[in-house]
Amino acid sequence: MSKEDISRRQFLNYTLTGVGGFMAAGMLMPMVRFALDPILKEGTDQELVAVTSTEEIANEPKRFDFKIKQKDGWYESDVTQSAWVYKAKNGDIIALSPICKHLGCTVDWNTDPSHPNQFFCPCHLGRYTKDGTNVKGTAPLAPLDVYDSQVKDGKLYLGKAKPRKGA
Repeated sequence: MSKEDISRRQFLNYTLTGVGGFMAAGMLMPMVRFALDPILKEGTDQELVAVTSTEEIANEPKRFDFKIKQKDGWYESDVTQSAWVYKAKNGDIIALSPICKHLGCTVDWNTDPSHPNQFFCPCHLGRYTKDGTNVKGTAPLAPLDVYDSQVKDGKLYLGKAKPRKGA
């Protein structure tokens, strides 16, 4: 018997280890696939949702709540979201996200008496101008996100909030 020969015991050990590993991989693959499937699927864009009638939109920002269908892995639910909506001087309808870009607090319109006609975040005294631009020297480092919007048949439809271009 030479050094390269293997014993009957080593052969059985290698064979049983290989077969056991193959069987374990066969059992684990479906579980791994089940866990990773939502991550591997391509995300879908949020559909536009009817929020309000265009007649209710004024020059002063007003908060509107609306529901969207959200799919989180395998779980589907209705989620309530909000938007600050107003008509700009040129007649365009602007829909801003109420989520502060500093730490995710909710901003309110015109609630800080020392800085009227601005969005105000009470968490860290963050401020934004009416168009959602962050005020220099305050906590937020980026402007408020803007919703994709569309007006159709006298109704305002909103989609997903996206960061402003150039922000």
